[in-house]
Amino acid sequence: MAPQQTPEPDSVPDALGKDLSAVSQMPLYTQIREILRRRILDGSYPPHTQMPSESQMMSAFKVSRITIRQALGDLQKEGLIFKVMGKGSFVAKPKAFQSLSRLQGFGEAMSSSGYETYSLLLSAKPVAVTPLVAQRLHLKKHDDMVFEIQRLRYLNREPISVDVSYFPLDIGERLTQEDLATRDIFVILENDFGHNLTHADVQIEAISADDSLARHLDIAEASPLLRIERLTWAGERPIDFEFLYYRGDAFQYRLRIDRS
Repeated sequence: MAPQQTPEPDSVPDALGKDLSAVSQMPLYTQIREILRRRILDGSYPPHTQMPSESQMMSAFKVSRITIRQALGDLQKEGLIFKVMGKGSFVAKPKAFQSLSRLQGFGEAMSSSGYETYSLLLSAKPVAVTPLVAQRLHLKKHDDMVFEIQRLRYLNREPISVDVSYFPLDIGERLTQEDLATRDIFVILENDFGHNLTHADVQIEAISADDSLARHLDIAEASPLLRIERLTWAGERPIDFEFLYYRGDAFQYRLRIDRS
C-alpha cells in the first residue's frame, strides 16, 4: 500500500505542542517521541499516513530541527515510522514482535510497548490426539484426547495471528472458564493455576496461508506466514504445545547475539 500524503493544516502544530512540558525532567526529544508514539498507537496517525513535517513540529514544539530528528529517529528504529526520500515520514503498519531471549505471551510482549491487544476465541474443545501432539506433551498411551484452543489475535485492532494451542485435558478445561479475550494464557497458567513456566522449545518456518488462515487474517490465500511451533514447559512437564501462524508482513522476532 502506497503512503498517503496528508495536508499540513494550521491546527496541527497547536494540537501537538500543547502536550509538551517545560518543567519535565525528561529531555525534550524524549517527550516529543512519546507524544508522537501515543498518537501513532491510539490511531490518531493511521498506518501509511504522513506524519506532520519537521517544520510543523519545530513550530508546534518550539524546538530545533535536530531535536525533532532525534525523536523521529527513535521512532524509526522502533519500526513505528518509515521515511520516504523527499516526502517525509510515514506511519508504519503495526508489527508484532517478541524477544527470543525471554519467554513471554503475545499480550505481555506487546502491552509493555503500549500496543492494544485482543483475542477472539475461535474454538475450545477436546479433540483426538495426533501422534505429534502426544509426543510433544509426553502423553501416556491411553491418553487419546487433548484440549484444543484456537484464537485469532489482534494488534491495534488488526488481525495478526491465529494461535492453535493444545493442553492436557485437565488444564484445557479449566482455561475455558477464564477470560481468554484479554488475558494471556501464560499469565493464567502462572498466576491462577500456579504453574511455574520455565522455558520453551521453539521452531520457526515460513509457509503459505491456506484458505482458512487467509480469511481469518484478512490476507490473500498463499500469502507468506511465519509458523512458530512452541512447546512450553512447567519444570519437567510440557503443558502447552502450539502452532502460531503470524502474518509474514506483520511480525518479527528480536534477539541479541553476543560475541564472546
